[in-house]
Amino acid sequence: MRPQQADTALITSSPPGPEDALEAEFVAHYPRLVRIAYLVLPSAPDPARRVLAAHALVRRTLPGAGSAPPLVPRARRPEETGPGGYDALRMRLLRRALRSAGRPLLPRPLPRVRGLRLLPRAGGAAELALERELSALGAAGRAACVLRRLERLTGPQTRDVLAAVGVADPDGALAAADALPDPAGAAALLASPAFDACALQARPPGLLRRRRRVRAGVVAVAALAVCGALLGLPEDGGPASGRDADRAGPTRAAPTAWREATRRDFSVWPARGGLTGDRALLDRALAAWAEPGGPVRVSATPGTSSGPPAGPPRLLFAGAVDRARVVLLHDGLRVVRYAEPRGAAGGAVLDFARTDAADAASAAALVVARPGGGRVRYLTAPWVREVSVRDLLDPAAPARPLARDASGVTAALPSTAGDGACRSWQTLEIRDGEGTRLLTDLGELAPARLLSGPPPAPSDVTGPAALAHWARTACSLQGLRAHGVREVNAWPYALQRLPEANGTAAWVCTRAETWRGAGARVMAQFHPPADRPSAPGTVVARAEDSPACGVREPRVLAGVLWQSRAGQWYVLAAGGGRFRSITLSGGVTGGSEGSLLAVRSRPGARADLHGRLLDGTRVPPLR
Repeated sequence: MRPQQADTALITSSPPGPEDALEAEFVAHYPRLVRIAYLVLPSAPDPARRVLAAHALVRRTLPGAGSAPPLVPRARRPEETGPGGYDALRMRLLRRALRSAGRPLLPRPLPRVRGLRLLPRAGGAAELALERELSALGAAGRAACVLRRLERLTGPQTRDVLAAVGVADPDGALAAADALPDPAGAAALLASPAFDACALQARPPGLLRRRRRVRAGVVAVAALAVCGALLGLPEDGGPASGRDADRAGPTRAAPTAWREATRRDFSVWPARGGLTGDRALLDRALAAWAEPGGPVRVSATPGTSSGPPAGPPRLLFAGAVDRARVVLLHDGLRVVRYAEPRGAAGGAVLDFARTDAADAASAAALVVARPGGGRVRYLTAPWVREVSVRDLLDPAAPARPLARDASGVTAALPSTAGDGACRSWQTLEIRDGEGTRLLTDLGELAPARLLSGPPPAPSDVTGPAALAHWARTACSLQGLRAHGVREVNAWPYALQRLPEANGTAAWVCTRAETWRGAGARVMAQFHPPADRPSAPGTVVARAEDSPACGVREPRVLAGVLWQSRAGQWYVLAAGGGRFRSITLSGGVTGGSEGSLLAVRSRPGARADLHGRLLDGTRVPPLR
């Protein structure tokens, strides 16, 4: 009797053909190919269009996708020869993506999900900054960056792939990609969920606009059908406006949602205030948001859309504050403040502020009113236990208690957002279950959080040392008004003993992060010994959109020309980070080992400054 195992030869399958193998590679690497397409395509005002375009490009990468196989196999085009498997799919995708980069993102019908917009997960400040840098590179530069950082190809390999897919200047594209700062950090960010066009979150589309279009069509049809009957109605017998009757009101979080939520932000704020039941007021606020204009004055922080919400927003507050009726709404990405005067002539105002990715700290308070006289009132989060006022320019003085009403609205306190004299800097000090935080008004709806410490892990401003540094830094916050600032960190990155026993100076790097990610502002300050604790430091360097003093580049180098009490001039410099040496050249020459430098100089001398890290990287000064 033949062994049973011999029968298996009858059911063995033939080895897969080339097309089957390529399809298997396509399925296995589909998410990575979509990520590559999404990164190479240009940014779009609507990220959902870019997501759909990326998937469409990848779907068309597989030969014969979307069509029946031909009866007679066609000859392969020259550009289809070359590597096989995943490498071949990647080259086809790059060739298509580069051809599509200069055209609109939706050149032909694409798959859609009716009633939903599919978006990648929101990134933080680092992801937004990288997105901005990629946009500036151009399509070929983005392709080179993806190959180098995400695919981890060598320089020569990247150059060969770029040339094979038709890039006119592969060397230029490679040089532009290699010029991006922090290669390791860029590689990690490119692999983050913010650039994953397969791990999507669903959001509703422009429901209010669509509802108005549908309603207008229905009304037009109904008018044709019933216009005869309407002629018989008495003049005062008409029904209420369908626009007002059909408008959906704002949603509301449960009163205890913030206690049970795993993440605390504006979405779990309960609706508070004495006018939450005033439907007419809420309708006016929603109508002004949907179609601002006329007497409604609109303002928005930089990078914040003032368009209508994608769906019913959430009500945070509705109440009478000072001489106005105020409504605060939140749509997941923005906080909107509607205010109209109480019993007085004048138009309403509508203020927009971006607040996406807020957490318990950045969602701790909002500006609810500015009653005049340089004062401000805050609405505090339900998890805030105590509030007080602290003057940053008087670090030794204790914080003063601040009253709140039952809705969480604070008493009015002085605002320094418009005080050019900087005689004081009043901040809101809050205490919640996680600690004490300082918030400051910079002329916008969302106050900025103040921090202190090294970029990887700054902490809230609480101890005497942090308050002392902020006392000499606070007045520089005036340059950040109306800039969409989310938080400001003051990092004392070096202490330097001054020549000729002139005491000890501090070097402080101040970095202001924005809600939109781009536009971060960096300042390096020199704090020599002073006769009063609030003496402002000297700003020795400024930069905008620089990664210095941030998570992606936790280092800084700055210098200053300083005169001792005896009259001798010196060039002083300090580096924050792992510096091996600092060197001066040009009008003044010298150098030092480590992160501090002091070299004799003369009045008005100019010198070139640079440093080197422990790994040999050359670091220019902040500018």
